[in-house]
Amino acid sequence: MADLSTTAAGSILASLIIYTLLGGADFGGGVWDLLARGPRANAQKRLVAHAIAPVWETNHVWIIVAVVILFSGFPAAYSLISTALFVPLTLMLFGIVVRGAAFAFHSHHLHADEGGSSWGNVFAGASLVTPLLLGSIIGAVSSGDIRPQSAGSVGSSFAWLAPFPVSVGLLTLAVFSHLAAVYLVFETDDPAIREDFRIRGLWSSVAVAGLLVLVPLLARSGGPDFYQALVGSEWSAGLVFLTATAALGAHVSLLLRNYSLARVCSAAQAVLVMLGWGAAQYPFLVRPDLTIPSAASPYATLRLLLIALGAGAVFLLPAIFVLLRVFKGDVISGRRLKP
Repeated sequence: MADLSTTAAGSILASLIIYTLLGGADFGGGVWDLLARGPRANAQKRLVAHAIAPVWETNHVWIIVAVVILFSGFPAAYSLISTALFVPLTLMLFGIVVRGAAFAFHSHHLHADEGGSSWGNVFAGASLVTPLLLGSIIGAVSSGDIRPQSAGSVGSSFAWLAPFPVSVGLLTLAVFSHLAAVYLVFETDDPAIREDFRIRGLWSSVAVAGLLVLVPLLARSGGPDFYQALVGSEWSAGLVFLTATAALGAHVSLLLRNYSLARVCSAAQAVLVMLGWGAAQYPFLVRPDLTIPSAASPYATLRLLLIALGAGAVFLLPAIFVLLRVFKGDVISGRRLKP
């Protein structure tokens, strides 16, 4: 039972990591659309729209997978989170839906050479707010402030507005924006626009580094149990070293215009941040009351859930591979990078 529940929980973490690397970068693209300035502002916005258009719907599959596993495999945790954090979850869902609808209209205006529109502001605003909400929710479930006995009414918890969860939201936004800036370098063969996003990548890497220091400091008082697990475990020093190495590697690679290495380091940094959160959160789904085994569904349900996940992966993964190869093959390989 424990092994199956741990595997299911690990599948949630894996889905969130993939969502960060793919869907997160889409949100970051919206942030750079919002901040596009100067004579190349419209060209930057067109590049963002061109990069996102073929894949943004597919990238949301991973957050759906995570929610389905949580709902089916850990109903007690799903019930507590969806009740106590009803407000930020609803706002996040609203942001995802509105962002997608706004992007469709915004992209049409850009490709029709009509310039920007009010839809662009909606798309960019939702891209800014939604990662903040996602990170705040993650911070709230780690804070220890969501308790079953105090979550009787819908939206009863304001833990997501505390400094620690808000800092996790800011870190989520910074990581998404940094990934987007680095990825967008590969989407263009225009040296000037590539340089614009290189600079954005450098600034956002500084923001990520600063927040990686701030979040643990706020966790010390805002999530003391999580803080102790994060900094006091056997793996803590190694994780800090690897994350710092990846962060420094991404920044230096951008300085040296080694974009392929920058992409690898940026992705590794994002993965390590998520793995660090998962390791510090283990064995809890919601601190301090719901552990993975205690919140898990019966053995038969977990078994069928994992079989369904495996069977679904047989169809889903090849389909996504073909999609990326068709629409992003030259971007992934770096063939668009020209001196």
